[in-house]
Amino acid sequence: MRQAGMKKFWAGVAVGLMSVCAATAQQATGAPAGAKQQAGAATGTQVAASGKQAATPAIWRVKGAHGTVYLFGSVHVMRPDVDWQAGKVKTAFDASDVLYLEIANLDDMAAAQPLLLQYGLDPEHPLSSKISKEDLATLDNAVKAIGMPGETMMEPMRPWLVSMTLSVLPMVKAGFSPNTGIDMALLAQAKQSKKPVKGFETLEQQVHLVADVPEAEQLSMLHKDLAELDKSTAQMKELVAAWQKGDVEKIAAIDNTELAVKYPDVYKRMVVERNTRWADTLNTLLKDPSTGTVFVAVGAAHLAGPDSLVTMLEKDGWKVEREKESSMTESRPGSWWRVFRWPPPLGIYLMLVTVVFETKYYLANHMWPSLLEIKYTIWIFAGCAALYRLERG
Repeated sequence: MRQAGMKKFWAGVAVGLMSVCAATAQQATGAPAGAKQQAGAATGTQVAASGKQAATPAIWRVKGAHGTVYLFGSVHVMRPDVDWQAGKVKTAFDASDVLYLEIANLDDMAAAQPLLLQYGLDPEHPLSSKISKEDLATLDNAVKAIGMPGETMMEPMRPWLVSMTLSVLPMVKAGFSPNTGIDMALLAQAKQSKKPVKGFETLEQQVHLVADVPEAEQLSMLHKDLAELDKSTAQMKELVAAWQKGDVEKIAAIDNTELAVKYPDVYKRMVVERNTRWADTLNTLLKDPSTGTVFVAVGAAHLAGPDSLVTMLEKDGWKVEREKESSMTESRPGSWWRVFRWPPPLGIYLMLVTVVFETKYYLANHMWPSLLEIKYTIWIFAGCAALYRLERG
């Protein structure tokens, strides 16, 4: 797993391009996009019938001067059998006024295709003239194994686009899909509810992040990707498992730690500098009196580790709190009415029983409680209050 961190960023940095790569795969295998989507829908129905895997991904809340920002780490490809759109995530998203993604138009194929043609293709210098015969044979076997005709279809591609395609397509074959990724799902929900969508970057800026890497480095990365192709799906499964459990430390170890140590320049360009720009944008939002509730979804790696958005906002003086499942319900407007639900929380129930019992006792005996009895009552109330706080999480 020596190249795991850099490999994931190479594939994951351009979120919108993943959809393009998936579409390329559909065209290459001769299956129309509609057929693929129908197959995915059928799979989703079967999964729903048999039950989905519950996920409790991490989400943070930042309270600004007037508004609130929720920070949610996304995974750009996902299986349809993972249920993450519930609980604290759903509550935060439903309460938000605007959605911020890495790029706002990540589903815009019409905008992505000209960029791929301009920055991803180099037909005058075919791929076979740039890589060794051994790598060419490995590439040919790899693309045939995932249902594509062979390496000839990749001949006009620049190395970075080949690497990205190779990183995405095995995951698609294994059941992961950009179309069911967190970003795409949130974007679809936002459009359905007519929620405004904004982006920290443009699609062209994300393309330049990978397209502007020197070609020698692109070729080196492609060589390493080919050598470790069998591990990519296993590594993605490991990352998704950590994300489902909200294991931020594990996500940082998988995506960031190795990248920072072995490829500091790439780490600085793709993680630190981007997080710094995004933190500046969020600082402005948090200070703006007109900011309501903002839901931010960026790659999970951007919210993990010492250079994360979470850490940067904390250094800027904002209080960043990781949300618990129960606290999301309690923090909603009007949630104090929960005290009066029936049946009430156990802590509140015991308080009520104590008040009723002692009131009836002293009224029946026409007497006032002693100081010792008042002290005992206070202790009981304190215990009930502590129990209630535990119930709230």
